[in-house]
Amino acid sequence: MMMLSIENIGCELIFVIVGNGQGSKVLHIAKQHGISGGTIILGKGTDRNSILELLALDDVRKEIVLMAADCKAGIEVLDKLNREFKLFKPGHGIAYTVPLSGVCGSRCFEAHKKEKPEGVDDTMYQSIIVIVDKGKGEAVVEAASKAGAAGATIINARGSGVHETSKLFAMDIEPEKEIVLMVTPERRTEAIVSSISENFHIDKPGKGIIFVQNVARAYGLAHNG
Repeated sequence: MMMLSIENIGCELIFVIVGNGQGSKVLHIAKQHGISGGTIILGKGTDRNSILELLALDDVRKEIVLMAADCKAGIEVLDKLNREFKLFKPGHGIAYTVPLSGVCGSRCFEAHKKEKPEGVDDTMYQSIIVIVDKGKGEAVVEAASKAGAAGATIINARGSGVHETSKLFAMDIEPEKEIVLMVTPERRTEAIVSSISENFHIDKPGKGIIFVQNVARAYGLAHNG
């Protein structure tokens, strides 16, 4: 699987997955560390094992909070969230960051190219995001589970009007789409992506899209085999 390298501009996209109704608290904590904006998305957690593993999410509603920040603020916020939400305990949620190659349309901060901060480990985990037709999200999770994925979060992508669509990587995200978000050890990524691609014929037009990002740092992920 070919991976694209990206320029390090010293900024990160922060993903926080917590229980329903807790997103506002996440944004409040982030604001205390200089992050003035974020987006809350409703999702549904899924788990294919009797014992919660990587995502530690069961089949209940979740809130996904997305925020952009410089690396220093990202470290501070994740440390604070880890303590406040006890992310080190199973089932309390997860928080992780992925590096950004650029930021456009945000006035929350100005991005400058920076060196990788000290103390940031090499990639151990990767974020896999899959976009498929509505109703296929559970099957995506099933295919991923067979290849070693421990859990995922399914997001119903909905437009604000019947005729409105948004675009992600030039693909229309309409009300009948579902986004499956999962985090996996890097060594499992290729097998998971291959399993999903083969089951859903992702290489054919209109069948869906998969993209992978390196996770810079993470809390709430069990170090399982």
